[in-house]
Amino acid sequence: MAAGSFALAVSFGAFAVLHGVPPGLAVLMSLVTFSGSAQFAFVAAVAGGLAPALGAASLINLRFVPMAATTADALRGGILRRSLEAQAVVDGSWAAAHRADGTIDRDLLVAATLVQWPAWTAGTAIGAFLLPSTSALHALGLDAVFPVFFALLLVDIVRSQPRTRRLGAASACCTALALLVAPVGISMLAGCLPSLLAARRPGGAP
Repeated sequence: MAAGSFALAVSFGAFAVLHGVPPGLAVLMSLVTFSGSAQFAFVAAVAGGLAPALGAASLINLRFVPMAATTADALRGGILRRSLEAQAVVDGSWAAAHRADGTIDRDLLVAATLVQWPAWTAGTAIGAFLLPSTSALHALGLDAVFPVFFALLLVDIVRSQPRTRRLGAASACCTALALLVAPVGISMLAGCLPSLLAARRPGGAP
């Protein structure tokens, strides 16, 4: 997981610099935000103004509301310790720690984040300072890392919870179709539509 985060972060660092973000600011963003999808969405949307960029990043990060809710029972201690442990709720760690019965493996969640965060920050620095060119991104295949990362997360969840296959397939199709006409951030939001519709059904069944 650290290796995957590192590769994705190198892609983000180069992507951010190519879109006008100063290298140091890109590294700082990874250090304090540590949310690949929101960071990509922010950089992609910032050309249209700060407000749309913040809006896109905020909408994408709304996914952490249900993710945090499913993790709440696994956290330990008082409010300060639980708040600190909650920082471990990131996409890859949450997917890896999510058991088939819906519960969360707290130790795996925290450990996965502890190895990913420094890898994410270091990867961003390398991408931002050493590889800020379109040719380098294509030559190393880094332009494909971002969509493949989320595809693998989807496959992992579907394999551990077979009942979500139809929902996962619908989300993947919505995202793929949206990518034909919309930027990455908007396409990811489109991929959430099947889940939102399923949540409105009685019992939230997929």
